[in-house]
Amino acid sequence: MTWPDAVWRFAIVAGVLTMTPGLDTLLVLRSALRAGPRAAFATASGVAVGCLVWGLAAAVGVSALVTASPTAYAVLKVAGAVYLAYLGVRLLWTARTPHAAEPSEETAGVASPFSQGLTTNLLNPKIGVFYVAVLPHFLPADLPPVAGGVLLALVHGVETMVWFAGLIAGARTMRRWLASPQVQRGIDVVAGLIFVGFAVALVVVDQAH
Repeated sequence: MTWPDAVWRFAIVAGVLTMTPGLDTLLVLRSALRAGPRAAFATASGVAVGCLVWGLAAAVGVSALVTASPTAYAVLKVAGAVYLAYLGVRLLWTARTPHAAEPSEETAGVASPFSQGLTTNLLNPKIGVFYVAVLPHFLPADLPPVAGGVLLALVHGVETMVWFAGLIAGARTMRRWLASPQVQRGIDVVAGLIFVGFAVALVVVDQAH
């Protein structure tokens, strides 16, 4: 398979994954609704960089080692669950304190949203499993494995940013109608419960398999 064929075929598969609602989408939307487009794009950039890291790891075999080793996979899974639970509890705590204002778009930095997007993506073992299971089937024969893995991960990253840009634009339109403190706290409660739910499922559901 040549690299142009690999790119468009992988783009279809990665596009479906990108548009499937999940933790990354929830995190970006929450940033868009609470802190504005700047923070949301920073979060999306962190997610995209995480995809690039996973793609490179899969190309060099690191993520294959992680998913093949029960101990390594368990450590990554628990770390991801703990981080998601932390995010969820923090959102629920924020919802309890109505006077705790979210940084405005003018004052909010980009480091924290970026790190949240990056950390959430890197600590999600499902992303690693996707790359290990799918990426080897699309590595172009006319490129070295590492170069091919980086190329396909870049494709996924670009698709991620394009998709999130559309979501952020839609959220920006909705934000004027969702600006009341009650609605903002409701968003935090829903997002917090979903994060905690994902954290529990990450540990409990996988143990059932």
